[in-house]
Amino acid sequence: MEKVLIKDANIVNEGSIMRGDVYIENGIIMEVSQNLSVKSPDVHVFDAEGQHLLPGVIDDQVHFREPGLTHKASIATESAAAVAGGITSFIEMPNTVPQTTTIEKLEEKFSIAAETSYANYSFMFGGTNDNLAEIKKVDKKKVAGLKLFLGSSTGNMLVDDEEVLREIFKSTDLLISVHCEDEETIRENLAIYTERYGDDIPINMHPIIRSAEACYISSSRAIALAKETGARLHVFHLSTAKEMELFDNKTPLKDKKITAEVCIHHLWFSDADYEEKGTLIKWNPAVKTQADQDALWEALLDDRLDVIATDHAPHTLEEKQNVYTKAPSGGPLVQHALPAMLEMYHEEKISLEKIVEKMCHNPAILFEVEKRGFIKPGYFADLVMVDLNNPWTVTTDNILYKCKWSPFEGSTFKSRITHTFVNGRLAYKNFKVYDDKFAKRLTFNR
Repeated sequence: MEKVLIKDANIVNEGSIMRGDVYIENGIIMEVSQNLSVKSPDVHVFDAEGQHLLPGVIDDQVHFREPGLTHKASIATESAAAVAGGITSFIEMPNTVPQTTTIEKLEEKFSIAAETSYANYSFMFGGTNDNLAEIKKVDKKKVAGLKLFLGSSTGNMLVDDEEVLREIFKSTDLLISVHCEDEETIRENLAIYTERYGDDIPINMHPIIRSAEACYISSSRAIALAKETGARLHVFHLSTAKEMELFDNKTPLKDKKITAEVCIHHLWFSDADYEEKGTLIKWNPAVKTQADQDALWEALLDDRLDVIATDHAPHTLEEKQNVYTKAPSGGPLVQHALPAMLEMYHEEKISLEKIVEKMCHNPAILFEVEKRGFIKPGYFADLVMVDLNNPWTVTTDNILYKCKWSPFEGSTFKSRITHTFVNGRLAYKNFKVYDDKFAKRLTFNR
């Protein structure tokens, strides 16, 4: 399928929706126009009448667990689920086993993805208290960026030496992405509730233990350090109203030195959902109050928050159903993130154009991804066809994650992803991921 013509789609791109056609050759978008004709008999034609065509989503934060934790997930299983969810490119995190904190381990992950990934791929390099020499070897044109955990999470990679942190910020021109929660605050809170409840702390205490204060202390420090050193900083998974005062919408994204991300779960769930969902919605940072969620939505729509991502982080159902202190944080999201945001469109909380801006265009701009994230000539044909009026319900039968559960199980979405194209090739159609793989390593214009 080297030549593809998508006809009569409602093309959502760069702030507008246009009825038109897209012609693709050898994985590249050649023409976007109206009334394009079939140029030769070997063109594969897809009739998209009544459907919407979006750029493939670029998810800037996933944990696919390979190597070392493949009982939970693998690059193959989770990238297949991602493609089913309209995510055509991902950036994976370094807290695997072993951690991705040397060039050798980084290249091993690239080798695995080259063989097994269904979606385009890149990886974050991990920073620690003692690997500055390795950080300096990373080629910013070939790697998405540097990830620092300023609060401990799965695969504890906590960077808690202030002088090391300052030196990293001063010494690298890599984009630095950070997980911000203040470890001292969390440990003090956890001690209080462990003394009261033992290991079986009620799950609704999670946002009190991993509190809004813990988030703000850490994120404000990271931002102050970035301003002091001139580092390029991207703050992952913001979760509180108070943190929104740290970001601005006065600078175009391409010129911002400090950028911000919000994740699906913080836009969808609130602390009122702990009673029903329990530890299935235990994330770090924690899902917090409705007031926090409302503030995140406000900041997303006024452009203080730049990107919507998933922080896809699967664990087995058995692991998640442990008591509080033993239940790991994180959950699977890549298959259901875009359908969830499209549900928010139906609820009139966000426009289709804004969804595409935050999930497709802005990750490409922010990470300087080469020729992806837009529907325009010369770009790779990563595309998603969506039927906005084709309801379906999330069940174990259609969940593609290796862990086979989802916090959305039982939810009915009005919109269905019908086709996903990766580099111009049909990778997914109506709940079926095709065996052939067309993914490429992401490259960066830096």
